[in-house]
Order: sequence, then structure tokens, then C-alpha cells
Amino acid sequence: MNIKTLGLPLAVATLLALAGCSTATVVTLQNGTQYLTKDMPKTETKDGFYEFEDISGSKVKVRAAEVATVREED
Repeated sequence: MNIKTLGLPLAVATLLALAGCSTATVVTLQNGTQYLTKDMPKTETKDGFYEFEDISGSKVKVRAAEVATVREED
């Protein structure tokens, strides 16, 4: 078989597998504010913050003490 014949289906399968890896997550703060993220946020950093990107692409950094819950979207 030709490499071009095998390459396209392999590339499509890889992209589909990577797309399935992201897990939409809801981060709820103590004041009730909710952020919907594309992926699970980074765990609490050394300086005591959670860092994540919301679905609009904005980078968000909040103190861990302000986070009430982090859960996968239903």
C-alpha cells in the first residue's frame, strides 16, 4: 500500500482520539461564579492558585481558597 493511502486515515484517527481526551469541567467558586473549561484545570499551584482556560479562551487564575468545586460537566 501507498504511504499516502495509509497516512490520511491514520491522521484522522489520531485527531479523533485527541479530541476525545478533553473533558469539559465546571469550576464553581465560593461566591457562586461558574467557569466552564475545555479541560480539567491544573491542580493547585505552589503559590495557591488554580489556573485554567475557559471555553472562550480566556486564561483564569483564582485562589484555591475561592474554589468550591471542580467537577466534570454532566
